[in-house]
Amino acid sequence: MQERLTGELFKDMVLSAAALLDKNKKGLNALNVFPVPDGDTGTNMSLTMMSAVKEVRSADTSKINSVGDALSLGALKGARGNSGVILSQLFRGLSKSLTDLETAGPTDFAKAMQEGVDAAYKAVMKPKEGTILTVAREMAKAALRSASKGDNIYMLIDAVLENGTQTLLKTPDMLPVLKEAGVVDAGGKGLLVIYRGFKMALDGEAITDNIEFEPETTVDFSNAVGSEDIEFGYCTEFFIKNIHESVTQDDIDRYREKLMKIGDCVLVVGDLQLIKTHVHTNVPGKALQFALRFGDLSRIKIDNMREQHTELFDHENDPEETAPKPDKEMAVVTVAAGSGFVNIFKEFMVDEIVEGGQTMNPSAETINNAIEKAPSNNVFVFPNNKNIILAAEQAAQFSTKNVQVIPSRSFPQGITGVLAFNPDLDFEENAKRMKKAITTVKTGQVTNAVRESKVNGNTIKKGELIGILDGDITCHTGDMFDICRLLLKDMVTDDDSVITIFYGEDVTEELANQIGDMVRDEYDDFDVELQFGGQPVYPFVFAVE
Repeated sequence: MQERLTGELFKDMVLSAAALLDKNKKGLNALNVFPVPDGDTGTNMSLTMMSAVKEVRSADTSKINSVGDALSLGALKGARGNSGVILSQLFRGLSKSLTDLETAGPTDFAKAMQEGVDAAYKAVMKPKEGTILTVAREMAKAALRSASKGDNIYMLIDAVLENGTQTLLKTPDMLPVLKEAGVVDAGGKGLLVIYRGFKMALDGEAITDNIEFEPETTVDFSNAVGSEDIEFGYCTEFFIKNIHESVTQDDIDRYREKLMKIGDCVLVVGDLQLIKTHVHTNVPGKALQFALRFGDLSRIKIDNMREQHTELFDHENDPEETAPKPDKEMAVVTVAAGSGFVNIFKEFMVDEIVEGGQTMNPSAETINNAIEKAPSNNVFVFPNNKNIILAAEQAAQFSTKNVQVIPSRSFPQGITGVLAFNPDLDFEENAKRMKKAITTVKTGQVTNAVRESKVNGNTIKKGELIGILDGDITCHTGDMFDICRLLLKDMVTDDDSVITIFYGEDVTEELANQIGDMVRDEYDDFDVELQFGGQPVYPFVFAVE
């Protein structure tokens, strides 16, 4: 019987947990309270674990602290969404507690769990009971009690799982929104899945065989010797939308496996509403052909990496081409989804744009890369989504630059904040100015319910149109014109004077103009502007100020 955790065993525990989490992410996503497609908990936690696995696989396993450091670094870099950031902080505290240890006994591991909880609570400004934090806290308490009784590591993990399960079942009594939806907290359940994976490795039942994790990657040619060293030459990216009803998650998993056979750096992210694909391959046409079986392809982008390498190599020998961008006093990074919104932010001279938003929350590492590329040591970051704010704040902590996250929760807030930027003011004054500006705009979003749900006492049917005002579902109906009317009625007050309508990638110009004319007729004393946002998921986004 293993009395102490070695680095090798802890590595097996992490790989087992990641594999089990990957297999259970669909079920965790189904626990989402709101019936809207977003960066779901299961997907975000799984991608965070995949990033951790990438580091752990190459870690020195002779000491548990080395594996812990790799786990922490990978999770911090790959953290996505609020659940992923909290998970990364749990691992960060756990790793810190293992710093001086070559192996860990039950007491060591229990203390590490508690330190992880302390780190996670510090990372969240207003912790709520009934979430992953509550489950993590009670699991750590159980670990400490177990260790104090002299239990071995096997008994400790059993006690942790038993207490975590009991706590999870109580989460609906702590959070009314969970009780109304009839679900337990998805993040808490995800944490339990991870610890069940730990137990499986301890029991010799690890499920890591033939499991491959697709880390998020960016193309980096700086260390290449020549274009001939690039095995797969085409960086291929696209979205699959309007996915056929017959398509299942198993189909998507097989699709991912097929891509891995024709290339590398495979990333398949999303759900049965919208899927993003990234692959490096020599046969991009095959990747497109595979995907066409599932739905319509959108925003196809194929880059010849060998050609890019040659250009980069030539530029490295040309001083004029390699001269760095002139430094600015301040720079702006923003998250955006949709070609229209991207172009709007470009017109406003945003320096770096990170692709992402609802359904595809960018990782902390991706945001940090944009911060580092920004041509200034003073950088503002606009997350433009409530589920990206924590990841943006974590990205800011990685950077040696002076970074201020402006906590925008929507694209209209981000636009308003960017417009408030004044290059004649200093960094601190601009931060205050932009934080105030994002509070002056109300955001309304129209989308389809992806599941039946009960919200605010109302039963919403799957497929029904819903109106969301600043994050709260306020109305639902079956007609697009009716939902826009109802939503604007909830949004507009006597103090408002401007309505901006952003229409999405799947909306025809004819429908967009009809909605625009309707709004102008009903609010004839308002300044009404219609713009193409190109955003996925939401046919219409309204900004009222």
